[in-house]
Amino acid sequence: MTQDAFELWSQPVYQRGDAVTSLRDVRNDGTYPGTHMGEVLIRKGEAGYIHSVGTYLNRFYIYGVEFMDSGRLVGMRAHELEGRLS
Repeated sequence: MTQDAFELWSQPVYQRGDAVTSLRDVRNDGTYPGTHMGEVLIRKGEAGYIHSVGTYLNRFYIYGVEFMDSGRLVGMRAHELEGRLS
């Protein structure tokens, strides 16, 4: 198992209010309500702000990101995001 398999051993990369950009398209995996499975929720390059920081499986940080253009709140991992100046 690699060190990054336990992100919680380190501090979160992002904090509430940080400005970020999506590094990839995000599709509905069936867990986002009101949209079809496979539908694009967030486009690569869309800007947003960290709304919350949570954990998943006691191993990973999940960042709730509020995206401005789509008006969606989506959970993402740090490697799917890039910080930007506000």
